[in-house]
Amino acid sequence: MAALRRLTLGPAAALLRAQPGGAGAGAARRWVRALRRSPVRVLPPRKEQRAAAPAGREPAEPKGARPGPAPERSPAGQGLRYEKAEPGDRRLGKVVTIAKSKKFRDQHGKILLEGRRLIKDALDAGALPQTLFFSTVGHLKELPEEKLKKTTLVKVKFEDIKNWSDLITPQGLIGIFSRPDHAKMTYPAVQLQNSLPLSLICDNLRDPGNLGTILRSAAGAGCSKVLLTKGCVDPWEPKVLRAGMGAHFRLPIIANLEWESISNYLPTDTQVYVADSHDPRTQDKMEDVSGKASSYGWVSRPHNLKAQIGREDLAFDSESEEEEQGTEEAWIPELDTQCYHENWTLAPAAAVVIGGETHGLSTEALRLAESTGGKRLIIPVVPGVDSLNSAMAASILLFEGKRQLQLREKQESKGQKFPALG
Repeated sequence: MAALRRLTLGPAAALLRAQPGGAGAGAARRWVRALRRSPVRVLPPRKEQRAAAPAGREPAEPKGARPGPAPERSPAGQGLRYEKAEPGDRRLGKVVTIAKSKKFRDQHGKILLEGRRLIKDALDAGALPQTLFFSTVGHLKELPEEKLKKTTLVKVKFEDIKNWSDLITPQGLIGIFSRPDHAKMTYPAVQLQNSLPLSLICDNLRDPGNLGTILRSAAGAGCSKVLLTKGCVDPWEPKVLRAGMGAHFRLPIIANLEWESISNYLPTDTQVYVADSHDPRTQDKMEDVSGKASSYGWVSRPHNLKAQIGREDLAFDSESEEEEQGTEEAWIPELDTQCYHENWTLAPAAAVVIGGETHGLSTEALRLAESTGGKRLIIPVVPGVDSLNSAMAASILLFEGKRQLQLREKQESKGQKFPALG
């Protein structure tokens, strides 16, 4: 204790000697009394501490605090804060999981978006971002700041994003969003202004690239909505999103529907048409010997459908086998056919069904078309040439429907009657 007093009084004695006449005696005594007290420093909470820190500089971590990524403020005057990812950050592994696992996407209600344009379209449409990974802070300046304030922003190395990405040239921006609900989305005003009474129904489409291209064509043609039946590929799969080029956030896409509920999503008095690659005028010349719908890419011929039904009949009990065979003709509706360029948009609204690449049109699609007075739409091709794939067929039919609807609107505005042939 005496040593401590000598140690603490040493500076005070020196101060007294330095001040002639004892002028500094009072100051020295106050300094000594201050040393005898136990100093206490009141630290504000971390949030308040950060708010009180000068702009552009983070406060020092208190002693004993666990080290972690220090939030930083983004440049260009933005009020966004982000953190730098540490090696082994578990959130980074979720990116790969979400991208590859449909089960995980369905269970957790999350999707993965990559690229500035796609993420910006999602934000503008009202999609909710949860976590955004970026390689440079310049990416944040290209996105609406007000829609990122509740988002976890994580700065990572570009090499890491390159390893996660399936793109040849990644943009350094990946986002995890809540799975969008079409009823809560805000679609672009220009898209709504150019929307037509034309719907698209995808029947068991399983190729991601084809579905993405079809969605892009549907948005470009001005379709009012796209309906996907059960069996179609997940529209939020990364490959579909890339091929769609933002179409997911321009028009409603309703997936995983049973055929019994399809009519609930169509306007009243909608006429349903089915796409068909089989031209009855060339039936004798182009008779298929394989009996496989895959030979035609996106539709099934009538006899193929009967063969499919015949295979399904084997699963029934023998007691009902004769009954099924006797009603086979009634089971498959006989629809009239017409060329795609002939007028098929006379009804208040129209819908087009595109069949899958492997099995073609389902019997449910034919029954729905029959119940609404629809027909088969034929796209003639040169004999000997393979039929068009589903994406090409959908694009031709949708833009032809758009041409017919716009022509009808133009002629009705002039008081003219829309002809039966386009």
